[in-house]
Amino acid sequence: MKLVTVSQMIAIEKEANARGLSYAEMMQNAGRGLAETAAEVLSKNGWQNVFGLVGPGNNGGDTLIALTRLAEEGFHASAYIFKRKQEDELVAQLRAAGGRATFAAAGVDFDEAALSSADVLLDGLLGTGFKLPLRDDAAAILEQTLLAMELMEEPPFVIAVDCPSGVDCDSGKTALECIPADLTVCMAAVKRGLLKLPAFEFVGELTVVDIGLPLELDSFYGIQSEVADYELVAGLLPDRPLDSHKGTFGTALIAAGSQNYTGAALLAGAAAYRAGAGLVTLAVPEPLHPVLAGRLPEATWVLLPHEAGFISEKAAAVLLNHLQRPTAFLIGPGLGAHPSTAKFVEEAISNVKLPTVIDADGLRHLAKIPDWHKKVPSSAALTPHIGEMSALTGLSREEILQRKDEVALQYAKEWGRVVVLKGAFTVVAAPDGKMTVIPVASPALARAGTGDVLAGLIVGLLSQGVDVYDAAVAGAFIHAQAGLVAAEDLGSTASVLAGDLLDSVPDVMGELE
Repeated sequence: MKLVTVSQMIAIEKEANARGLSYAEMMQNAGRGLAETAAEVLSKNGWQNVFGLVGPGNNGGDTLIALTRLAEEGFHASAYIFKRKQEDELVAQLRAAGGRATFAAAGVDFDEAALSSADVLLDGLLGTGFKLPLRDDAAAILEQTLLAMELMEEPPFVIAVDCPSGVDCDSGKTALECIPADLTVCMAAVKRGLLKLPAFEFVGELTVVDIGLPLELDSFYGIQSEVADYELVAGLLPDRPLDSHKGTFGTALIAAGSQNYTGAALLAGAAAYRAGAGLVTLAVPEPLHPVLAGRLPEATWVLLPHEAGFISEKAAAVLLNHLQRPTAFLIGPGLGAHPSTAKFVEEAISNVKLPTVIDADGLRHLAKIPDWHKKVPSSAALTPHIGEMSALTGLSREEILQRKDEVALQYAKEWGRVVVLKGAFTVVAAPDGKMTVIPVASPALARAGTGDVLAGLIVGLLSQGVDVYDAAVAGAFIHAQAGLVAAEDLGSTASVLAGDLLDSVPDVMGELE
C-alpha cells in the first residue's frame, strides 16, 4: 500500500486526468471498490441495511456511487446528504436504483431513523482535504451521529471513506466529533496522517481500493513510501522447498548477553529460529552458558572470554574464528556498557562482513566509535529505538519523534545503511530513499525484551538470504503483528511479555504462508 501526503494524492489525480483517466472515472472506480468492500462486510454478517453520510467532496461522490451499486445488488441503501445540490446526478442515480436520499436542511434535521436501522455506516462526510477547525454545521452532523450510535443497542459497523471525517490527513490531528471507524477504505493509497496519533485511533483496519490509475504514472509509481501489510510481507519471505535441510535456511550467529541481561540472548536466538533460520549459534559470555543451554537446546554455542560476566575485548578473536558457517550476524542484545565490551563491538563490526543486524547496546557502543558508519558492513540494518537514535545522531528525542519518517530517511541515506526506527509506527528506511511504515501502535510492544525478539526475527530472515531491507520490513511487521496477537490472546496489552511475542510468531507466520 502506497503512503502519500494529501498534496501527493492531488498530483497523482491531476496526472491521471491528464493521461486520460477523468476525475469522474476515478470516482466511479473508487465507488465500485468501496461498494465491493461494503458488500463483503454486509454479506459476511447477513446484514441488509447501509446508511451513508454524504458530504460535498469527492469522497461524498464515492459514497453515493457505492450506495447506488449496493441498492442495485438488493441492499437497503440510504444517504444523508450535506451541501450537495438537489439536482445532483449521483443522487438521482441512487434514487433510481431504489435507494433513499435525505438532504440536510439549514437546521441540520438529522435522519436518525435511517441510522437507527443501519447495519453499516459509510462515513463520507468530509474528505482528505479537511483542515481543522471543524465547521459548526458539519460538527453538528457528526455529533448527532455519535449520540445516536451511543443509544443504539447494536451500533453499525463504520466504514470510513478514504479517512474518518474530521481527520487532518497530513498532520493526524482530529476533531472532537470524529467518528471512530471499524474499517477505513483508502482510495489508491494510504494518507500519511492516518498513521499518526491521534488519527490512528479512529482508523480501525486499513485497506486500499484501486481507482484505475494508468500504468507508468510517475507521480504514483515513483513514490517510495509504503505501508506494510500481509500481502506485501508474504511476498518477501523465502521459499521453503520440500527437499530442504537445515543448511538451506542458513545459520544466524548472535553475539549477545551479559550477566545483567541474560535473557536477551535467549529471546534473540529463539526469535531467529521462529523466523525460519536453519541453525542459530549464540556467542555469549561463558558464565551464561549453563543458564541458557537448557532453555534453547536447539542452539549451538560459542563461549566468549569475559570480564565480570561481560564480553571482553579478547572475545573478538574467538568470534572471528567462528565465521565459516554463519550466513548472518546479530550483535548487541543485552551486551551491557562495559568498556571491554565496547572494544569487542568495534573489532566485530570492523571485521565481520556478513549481513548484519546491530541492536540495543551494540548501537550505544557504536555511537562512540569515530566514523563508525564507514566500518559497519554494507549489508547492515541498524535497529534503534528513539533513545538509541538520539545517541547515534545527537538529535533530541523530541525532534526525532516529531520528524520520525524524515529522520529515519535522512540517516539511512547519510550512513548508507538500512535504519529500523522502532516505536509506534516503526519506520524502515533505506539509503536509496525507500521507506516502509509498520501500521501498528500498541502498548503490547512497550516491554523489555521485545526489541531483542525483533532483532532476532530480522537476523533469522537475513540468514536465509533475504535482502537486508526486505528482512527488516518483514521482521518488523511480524514482530508488530505478534504483539497484537499476544494481546488478544491474553486479553490485555499490559500482560504481554517478550516471550509471549515468541509464542505468537507462529500464528503470524501461518497467516503469511
